[in-house]
Amino acid sequence: MRRLQSLFAATLLALAAVPAQAADIQLMAMTELKAVQGGHFITAADINGTSVRVLVDTGATAVALSYEDAHSVGLSPGNLDYDVPVSTANGITKAARVRLDRVVIDGVEVEDVDGLVLPEGALAGTLLGMSFLSRLSSFRVEDGVLYLRN
Repeated sequence: MRRLQSLFAATLLALAAVPAQAADIQLMAMTELKAVQGGHFITAADINGTSVRVLVDTGATAVALSYEDAHSVGLSPGNLDYDVPVSTANGITKAARVRLDRVVIDGVEVEDVDGLVLPEGALAGTLLGMSFLSRLSSFRVEDGVLYLRN
């Protein structure tokens, strides 16, 4: 019994000695997205606490929000400065830089994500680009499934 008590006490001392920042380490999260017809990956993302339908686009530099989706996540797109030239399927336009507090896909979370808001009518839906994907520990496509891990 005394040996068990000593072991318990040693464990408590060891835990107390762990630096505070180690306690803040998040557990890894992983999710899988199955491709829809045409090979695209479409899912719901929680952006700043609001669910938004997104298309995963590794060719997009940033998370690119449609004007309408930007409004729904509380970004006030009418008050933004549209000064970043961007190339879209419909040609060249200007977007506004924003910072997204949090983007989550099925438990895979990234905070402080760079984003762009496009003018009204310039983008049919929101693109989940590299400003989110590059912050993950890994992402890969295998057999029609996109694996996201942080």
